[in-house]
Order: sequence, then structure tokens, then C-alpha cells
Amino acid sequence: MEKIRVGVIGCGSIAQKRHLLEYASNDLVEIVAVCDLNEQRVSDVAMQYGVKAYTDYKELLTNIEIDAISVCLPNYLHAEVSIAALNSGKHVLCEKPMATSKEEAEAMIAAADENGKKLMIAHNQRFVSSHEKAKKLIAAGEIGKVYSFRTTFGHGGPERWSIDGKGSWFFRKEQAFIGAMGDLGVHKSDLIRYLLGKEVVEVGAMVETNAKEETSVDDNAVCILKLEDGIIGTLTASWAYSPQSDNSTVIYGEKGIIRLEDDPDYSLILQYNNGETIKYELPQIQSNEKGRQTKTHVIDHFIDCIVDNTLSPVSGEEGFKSLAVILAALKSKETKTIVDLKQLLQKEKGIKL
Repeated sequence: MEKIRVGVIGCGSIAQKRHLLEYASNDLVEIVAVCDLNEQRVSDVAMQYGVKAYTDYKELLTNIEIDAISVCLPNYLHAEVSIAALNSGKHVLCEKPMATSKEEAEAMIAAADENGKKLMIAHNQRFVSSHEKAKKLIAAGEIGKVYSFRTTFGHGGPERWSIDGKGSWFFRKEQAFIGAMGDLGVHKSDLIRYLLGKEVVEVGAMVETNAKEETSVDDNAVCILKLEDGIIGTLTASWAYSPQSDNSTVIYGEKGIIRLEDDPDYSLILQYNNGETIKYELPQIQSNEKGRQTKTHVIDHFIDCIVDNTLSPVSGEEGFKSLAVILAALKSKETKTIVDLKQLLQKEKGIKL
């Protein structure tokens, strides 16, 4: 079988610590090119992997040897570069959030459809062992009807992980568009949709900038979400959780509670109403913390859907629905109202919530 030839656009931390490492470990992949505006950075990465270096993504996209692209760029470039890659006949794996508006997201989905190429959004929390197990338990009725949830993602901020530290694009609104809500919150909106198999229908949010200096994007947000069937819960995203990060989710049902990544030793704990408790020993969720850069499985799923010609496991439509929750949170903050997601997105073509 011929290998899938891959190019990576953007050589920052997410590319170096996840995409490139996981492509290199996949036997079905050959990395052939990397691109970054920083000449020294792209030269160093290209030398490390023995591939061609580009400083202009448009030039990279003319390389007919490349089958697929990873888009690992600041948020405001996600749609532009993804659409260009799809139009050049490449499959695309785009980092989250997939876009900065519903119009951009819709254009990305249309480009994938028109060109017959795969578009996948890198929502890696779906592939965490505890989350996959929890989805099966919930679907099997282990905790009965779901009533509520809380899901949280917080750490000390991107300056601790971004290749550019405090000077990172994450803190510049013109490049990031949104702060902790786009960096972390969108992971959790995607996760809760995945776990419960229900869509978010209403969003209320308080979104603030109160922890970081010299930034125009949010660093703390608390949202109340209402899902189909009346399920309600909270979503929290923060760049102010220091020194201890939190990436936990708790699901409350009629028969018991499922705790995910909420215990230092057990990634999933199932507590029944009768007092019985089951503790599952599963691989821990990936973290940006030193020593916990474990495999996300995003790359493997992306490559498999290309090789097997199957549906993308996190399609553009799925990525958009998770982004829509974050867009609604911003709208809620601006208007100080509860936002009806269906009403907000009613003009969208081909996307049903």
C-alpha cells in the first residue's frame, strides 16, 4: 500500500509535539513537507524530519506529491488555509476551533464537499480512553436518564506551552479571535455533545478577561448549557488554573454518577445510587504537562478515514456544531441573554442542530 504523503502547515508547539510526532509514528504516513513563516523554525523542523521546508503555504500546496495537510496555524488562518488546501486536492486535518465564524465554517464544509476530500477537526478529547468508555456506558443506560453535567478545562495559560511563550498569538485577538473559550472551551462543547449524543439548544455565558495582562481575549468563562431532552449543565474554560490544571467531566444520571478525569489515580469512576463504586484503570487524558504528552490518536483516525475512504470521525459539520456553542456563548456575553442556538444558526445551509 502506498503511504499517505503529508504536509504540515505551521510548526509551532501543536505541530511539533503532536501532529509531527504522531505522523512519524504511523506506518501509513510519509511526511514530505513542512511550512512556517519563521525561517529558522521551519528549517530546524525540516532537518529533523528530512523533508522539504516552505515559508509560503501556497507554494507548498502546489506540491502534487502531497495527499493531506495538517493546518496548525493561528485561528484566524484556519479557514483560509484549509479551503485553499481542499481546493488544491488535499485532505485536511484542521486544529480547533475550526474557524472564527459560522460563515467560515460553512465555507470549509462546502470546499470539502465540492472537492470530495476529507475534512477533520482535531477534537482529540473524543479519543481519550475514559471518554470512549463513558460514552458506551451512557448509551447502554448504566446511569439511566442523564439529568445534568459539569465539564471543565483549565490550566495556567498558553504561555506555558506555546512555542512563543508570552508573545504567543493566543493573546492577540486579531489572530486568535477568542481566548480560553476557543482554546479550551470548544474541546468541552465537543466532548459533551459526543458523550451524551445530544445537541446544545440554549447557551448562557459569562466570559471575562481578568487573569492575564496585556491581552484582549477572554481568559475565564463559565457557561450554562441546555441540551436536547432538557439536560442542563455547566462548561468552564480558564487560563487561570495554576499550578493545578483541571480537565474533568462529571455526568449525573438517575442511577448514578460518572466521573471522568476527576481523580488522580482513576480516569473513570462509576458511582451507583446503591453505594457500589467501580474504578476503571484506563490511560490518563493527554496533558500539556511535562511527561504526559501521550498519543492523541487524532492522526491515526485521520489517516484511517483517508485510507479506508470512510467518513471523517470529526467532520466539518461536527466541528461546526461544537464551534457554534462557543459563538453562542460570545453572543450571550454581548447581549446578556440566553441564546437560542437554533435561532442563531437558522440561516445556515445544510447544517441541522
